[in-house]
Amino acid sequence: MNKYLRAALATLAFIAALLLVYYVHMRQFRVNVVLYASILDAVIAVVVVFAGLYALKWFRDFSRLELIQLAAIWLLGGYVFAISVPTVIDRSLSFYILEKLQQRGGGIREDAFRQVFTEEYVREHHLVEVRLTEQLQSGTVQIHDGCVRLTARGERLASFGRFYRQNLLPTHRLLMGQYTDALTDPFRDSRMPSDYRCQ
Repeated sequence: MNKYLRAALATLAFIAALLLVYYVHMRQFRVNVVLYASILDAVIAVVVVFAGLYALKWFRDFSRLELIQLAAIWLLGGYVFAISVPTVIDRSLSFYILEKLQQRGGGIREDAFRQVFTEEYVREHHLVEVRLTEQLQSGTVQIHDGCVRLTARGERLASFGRFYRQNLLPTHRLLMGQYTDALTDPFRDSRMPSDYRCQ
C-alpha cells in the first residue's frame, strides 16, 4: 500500500476518532469553554490515533518529516473543526436567528428583532453567564466584590481588538441595504443610560 493511501486512511481514522472523542466529551464530561474543549478533543484524537497506528507499524514507510506534517495537518484540521462547527453553533447569532424563525413558525416581523435579541436571545442562551465564564477561563477578566475588571491580558486583547476593528475591518460594509463604516467604531455614539462603572 502506498504512502498516500496510508495517509488518507489514517486521516479517516483521525476524523472518526475526533468525532467520537468530541461526542463523548460533550455528552459525558464537564466543559468550561466549548472552543477550548473542542481543541482538547482534537489533541486527544491525534495522540490516540497516532500512537495506535504507530504501534501497528502503519507509518513504517514514512519519514520523520512526513509524520510531523501529518500530525500538524490533523491538529490544524481539528482546530478548524473546533472553530467552524461547535463554536460557531454555540456562539452564532446567525444560527440563533434561523432557529428562532423556525421556532416561531418560519417568520418574525422585522421590527420585532430588537426585542427578540434583547429579551429572548440574551436570556435563552444565557449570554451574560456564558461570555463571563469564557472571559474568566481565558484570564481576560476577574470578578471581585461584584465588579468585573479587565486583567492585563484583557487590556491587551481589548486594545488589539479595537485597533483591528478601527483599521482592518471593512469601511464599506453592507448593513440592511446600505454600505457603512458603523462597525469600525461601534462606540462612536455610545451612551451610558446609568452609571454602572465600578467605584
